[in-house]
This record gives sequence, structure tokens and C-alpha cells, in this order.
Amino acid sequence: MALLEIKDLCYSYADGDNRKVIYDNASASFESGRFYAITGESGSGKTTLLYIIGGLEKEYGGKVFFKGKTIEEIGLTKYRRDHISMIYQNFNLIPYLSPVENIEVALDITDNDNDKSKDHIIQLLSKLGIDEKAATRRASVLSGGEQQRAAIGRAVATGSEIIIADEPTGNLDAHTAEQVIELFRDLAHNEGKCVIMVTHNERFAEIADEWLCIDQENKKIVPARAKQDF
Repeated sequence: MALLEIKDLCYSYADGDNRKVIYDNASASFESGRFYAITGESGSGKTTLLYIIGGLEKEYGGKVFFKGKTIEEIGLTKYRRDHISMIYQNFNLIPYLSPVENIEVALDITDNDNDKSKDHIIQLLSKLGIDEKAATRRASVLSGGEQQRAAIGRAVATGSEIIIADEPTGNLDAHTAEQVIELFRDLAHNEGKCVIMVTHNERFAEIADEWLCIDQENKKIVPARAKQDF
């Protein structure tokens, strides 16, 4: 059974006197331990798809299943809190808190059984390339790469099975962006996470285990091309 399934997704919105159709009975499935990349032209519905997967967008047709249950059956609040984490292009850290404190706030919200000790959090951040000094400084004074790593650490610390990332490398230099992509691969392959990333960078999409794209003509989610395991 797939960890996450989208079945017969339909989504449209008012565009003046007309209605713009983004998805028309689109379907896709995602598994644990896999890194997925989603590409598409501007306005094709990439971010909308992440919001639907993340339980943030409610106005759509079709169903989203997590472990065989619709996310409505699970409860959107519980689903968002315990089963899914989102990483944004602009990091969305609380700027006056340190990476450690940002993670502590996230851990206080989730019901997952996680180690909430400061030592554990610092160890986690260290694995992601943030030393103890940076881990305890205000997020606002960290580099973009450090802030994105802290955001990834927050996503990992909560124990969510699914990590979704919306253009996570958009504000990073090329070298740091490549390191972040490698972190995503590691989270999928070694931590068993299902990582779903929207990106405009096709070179990064090629690194993913599976590359999906939005077919604007047919309003579907389709494989960009056959992928091979790394």
C-alpha cells in the first residue's frame, strides 16, 4: 500500500468570468523511503498540489489518502500536526528564536513520541551541518543555508512520515542548494521518509528517485520519464 495517494483530483478557480482548470481527475501515489520531485510551468499548480497534500487547501474534488484513510477521516489538524511537515523557500522560522528553540516549539505541538531534549536537538542539527554555536543563535542572523538546514531539522524532529518542500533551494547559492538536495535523498533513503519537493530546477529533479511533472494540457500528474534507483 502506498503511504500517500491522490485519487481523481479536480481543482479549479475563478479567473474573471471564466474558470481555470488546474487538475482534472489527476492521480498519483507516493511511498516511504522515496524522494520525489515535481516540476511544471509557472501557474501549473505545483504549490497548490503541495497545499492539497499538506491538508492546507480544502476546496477540491477527489480524495487524498494517508495509509488508506482519507485525510478528512484522520482529521486535518491531526494529519498536519503529526504526519506531515512542510519546508518553505523562505524557511518560515521564528526569526528571534534559535534553531533549537524553533524545533522545541514544533515538538510542543506534535503528539508524536519524540526525544525533546536539547542535547538530542543539537545532535540532530549537527548531523545536518549546524554546529552548536549556530544552533543556539537567533535564526535571523544565520546564513540562508543554515536557516534552510534548521527548517529541515524542524521537519525531521517532529517525526513526520512525509516531508514536503516548496522550492526549498530558491534562496540558496548553488553549492548549498546541492547540499540540501543530498539531505533530502538521505532522509528518504536512510531515514525512510517520503520526501516530495516542488522545484523549477530540472537538474535537481533528475537526482530524485521519481520525477513527476504537471501536464497542463491534460491537467494530470505524470512521470517526466522513467527513473532508476540510485
